[in-house]
Amino acid sequence: MQERKAWHMNGFGALLLGTAAFVGAVLLFISSDEFALGAAGYVLGSLLLLASLILFSALTIVQPNQAKVITFFGRYKGTVTDSGLWLVMPFSAKSQVSLKVRNFNSQKLKVNDASGNPVEIAAVVVFRVTDTARASFEVDDYETFVEIQSETAIRHLAAQYPYDTYEDASAVSLRGNADEVSSRLLAELQERLTVAGVEVLETRLSHLAYAPEIAGAMLQRQQAEAIVSARQKIVDGAVGMVESALKQLEARGVVLDEERRAAMINNLMVAIVSERGTTPVINAGTLYN
Repeated sequence: MQERKAWHMNGFGALLLGTAAFVGAVLLFISSDEFALGAAGYVLGSLLLLASLILFSALTIVQPNQAKVITFFGRYKGTVTDSGLWLVMPFSAKSQVSLKVRNFNSQKLKVNDASGNPVEIAAVVVFRVTDTARASFEVDDYETFVEIQSETAIRHLAAQYPYDTYEDASAVSLRGNADEVSSRLLAELQERLTVAGVEVLETRLSHLAYAPEIAGAMLQRQQAEAIVSARQKIVDGAVGMVESALKQLEARGVVLDEERRAAMINNLMVAIVSERGTTPVINAGTLYN
């Protein structure tokens, strides 16, 4: 079912006309006996009262960023989205649907990522209704539908990616590729919510963490990887410094044999790479026997 515009016209004229008919009916009922109008006065008064009731039943007020879905004896007649006082089909049912932009903040969901690790994940979904007919008639309650489908999509998405990538830096992960993951969530969620006439404007992960039972072990792993990465950088820098020192010695005419060269490289590497301050050792002897 697609949304369509309902017939409507300015309701202020109908309001004045209905009020006048109601007042005229009351006056006729009161004055029928006084002015000897008899049954004609009562009949005319009844007709005016009926006319006023018909006009009042057809009036509806539409607030800004709201819509009124008009149904007449079970048939969908259209939607009024213009704000103001309007005259629509008499004796019709008028249900209100909000067109405002709204947020849905999901609960923290515990799921297994692509690597099988339990993680906690939550997301914020920004949405609005764009088709009031579908939102009213295609689903039982579109707000509940958005909540359930959002949590289902989040669970499905979390199972498609690992929390983090340790060996392959180019692979997509929940922690390292938040924008790409959010875009994938938006596309999947929009596909699920089209049936309810809902447009998804934005999705963002609001919470992402390892489950408490493995958080400590994963923290140690991250710390170990950080230490290894830092050590690698230190070693790379130390090798460059030792190479530069040997080249400068050779440029100044200092010639070292292989054994002295190896000893010097060892001492320099220990002094640069060591976490503790180096303690100088005075060699009173010689490297040779």
